[in-house]
Amino acid sequence: MTIRTLAAACGAALLAQFAPFVGSSSAFAAEASEHWVAVWATALQPIPQRAELPPLYRAPEVAGRTVRQIMYPTLSGRVARIHLSNAYGKTPLVIDELRIARSAGGAAAVEGAGSRVTFGGKGAVSVPPGGEVDSDAVAIDVVEGAPYAISAFVGPEQRIVAWHRVSNQVNYVSGPGNHTTDASATAFPGRFTQYVWVTGLSVEAAAPSLAVAAIGDSITDGMRSTLNQNRRWPDALARRLAASGAQSTAIVNLGISGNRLLSDSPCYGDALASRFERDVLRRPGVKAAILLIGINDINFAAMPPHGGLDCDFPHTSVTAADLIAGYQRVIAAARRNGVKMFGATLTPASLPPERENIRLAVNQWIRTSRAFDGVVDFDAALRDRAQPERLQRAFDSGDHIHPSDAGYAAMAAAVPVEVVVDATRK
Repeated sequence: MTIRTLAAACGAALLAQFAPFVGSSSAFAAEASEHWVAVWATALQPIPQRAELPPLYRAPEVAGRTVRQIMYPTLSGRVARIHLSNAYGKTPLVIDELRIARSAGGAAAVEGAGSRVTFGGKGAVSVPPGGEVDSDAVAIDVVEGAPYAISAFVGPEQRIVAWHRVSNQVNYVSGPGNHTTDASATAFPGRFTQYVWVTGLSVEAAAPSLAVAAIGDSITDGMRSTLNQNRRWPDALARRLAASGAQSTAIVNLGISGNRLLSDSPCYGDALASRFERDVLRRPGVKAAILLIGINDINFAAMPPHGGLDCDFPHTSVTAADLIAGYQRVIAAARRNGVKMFGATLTPASLPPERENIRLAVNQWIRTSRAFDGVVDFDAALRDRAQPERLQRAFDSGDHIHPSDAGYAAMAAAVPVEVVVDATRK
């Protein structure tokens, strides 16, 4: 055993011992083994803390209730691990029981198919403010593309202060009490379309297996794709990989709607250049990332400031050079961690000429600079040939920025899969 392997093993043992009590920024590295691969993930953003919030930013009441969330893994395995995050929390995240089961549709779970999840051998866990923790390994058949229900019975004072706001997936809240073992949907009358607390699902897989992270803004997040149908472009890419026989590559989606490369937002999360380490580099088994970000940086300077909750604040003006410098920071961080970076061209957004010129300059740099390990030309895949500043009509969801389901499928088809997967093996 090498010194590095011994150190990793010792660190894993210590984390397992103290997991119920300690969460840290290194939690993704727990039991750092090439056999653990992220197969589903999401990125959190803080909820604005104001007395009066628009309905879109009001979290459901969860204290003393059970929250059931639906996830679709993109790689199969026989042993799983769940990652919890209390990022942005000001008080401990208290979960008294956590279970994972195959979903039977909606809020229902397959009868008798669930597994209890433990932390250091204990069923309850308290994650300190800002902390993160991995569960113990749990024996469960995880099947690529199948839905799983993760049910958390939370403490009597628990609130939601951070979430992934645009899940494009209906999740569920029970009435008062512990309903983690309930297979029926009747115990879960509440509905919400965000993800909370659970930010990763990983499986123990054969050594060649790996994950590719898709990270960016609402176009990676799948904004305006069909609810509950997994029509985001990373979903379509995962299906494409599975159909091709590439059974050892998972796709995890770390897009955040409204996110920017360079600026934090009260609503849309930390700047991608800042969150990249936490959201991508600490994920187990991630060997490559596809980066699509910049349209919001270009656009938000033109959004008029307004009173109350101003999600577009700060209204920072950017140049192509500013964005390129941000990309270079992300690329450098990835290279330091052995992660291959693929730059995606910014898609058409019907921008006025001044902003369109920034988009074109950025795309030219992405295509020609060779700064990335490869290029994914989403712009070429989606643009109208007669009016290249616009999306093709069939690929436009209707707002002239976000693709339709067909547009997201075209994006997945544009990813040079062989190049991406081959690069991760080198």
